[in-house]
Amino acid sequence: MKVTGFTIIRNAVKYDYPVVESIRSILPICDEFIVAVGESEDETRELVASIAPDKIKIIDTKWDLSLRTGGRVLADETNKALEAISPDTDWAFYIQADEVMHEQWLPHLVEVMERYKDDPKIEGLLVNYLHFYGSYDYIGDSRRWYRKEIRIVRPNPGLTSYRDAQGFRINDRKLNVKETDAYMHHYGWVKPPEKQQEKQKNFHKLWHDDTWMEKNIGDRSSFDYGNIDSLSLFKGTHPKEMIERIKKINWVFKFDPTKKNFGLKAALLHFIEKQTGWRPGEYKNYHLLSSKTTVTSTKY
Repeated sequence: MKVTGFTIIRNAVKYDYPVVESIRSILPICDEFIVAVGESEDETRELVASIAPDKIKIIDTKWDLSLRTGGRVLADETNKALEAISPDTDWAFYIQADEVMHEQWLPHLVEVMERYKDDPKIEGLLVNYLHFYGSYDYIGDSRRWYRKEIRIVRPNPGLTSYRDAQGFRINDRKLNVKETDAYMHHYGWVKPPEKQQEKQKNFHKLWHDDTWMEKNIGDRSSFDYGNIDSLSLFKGTHPKEMIERIKKINWVFKFDPTKKNFGLKAALLHFIEKQTGWRPGEYKNYHLLSSKTTVTSTKY
């Protein structure tokens, strides 16, 4: 079985993306790794090239920032990486530059990929998400955070990144997928407040025009992490690749998990989900074929 990892990145140093940790977290189960490195204002290319020269193939790109609406430039860049994957690849493992897979799940993911390698009905595999916010101690637990997404795909003809590179489509239809037990750690909302504000200014330019930017982002120099609806205390362990980064945290964020900032409808929906596990009206960027695969492992 051949597994190819792929991702995109631009200005990783400037905006403090954990791209090294991200790539290294799944590199052990990848035979090759494609990184589409956008033209940057820092040493991003050198950083990526230093990770694993024997496995990593860099595709130099230039982001088309005219694709500003809806974050389409992210899908455009992801497609460039996808197109560079070797044709004999059985599974392609997509990971974004602020996502890190815990090493405990790698054997499970290999097992699941092996199980469905020769079953063409299975076009992708889902992973669960833990969205960290403010610091490495808290995770978002409200409806604003997606719970699952496709991160392993079969590189079939017609496969493309969808909208803002959140998921995938085959000829504009949803992929048929299976669930896994694996959890992806998403650290996109854990940065020094100054770096997070810089990222917000840059990131939202990929979605919105200047008027929206001025109204919603403004010229603040520091991001306000306190403006959040609901968080839970994280009680699990972080991926080993993140340990050194976590040790270097240089800001303090504290939050009372009992504090909820909901309107009446949101509070009711949050209560239903916490009591039943059901999220009414949840958008699913995939077609789930059946119940999830199982593995005996520590759950979060």
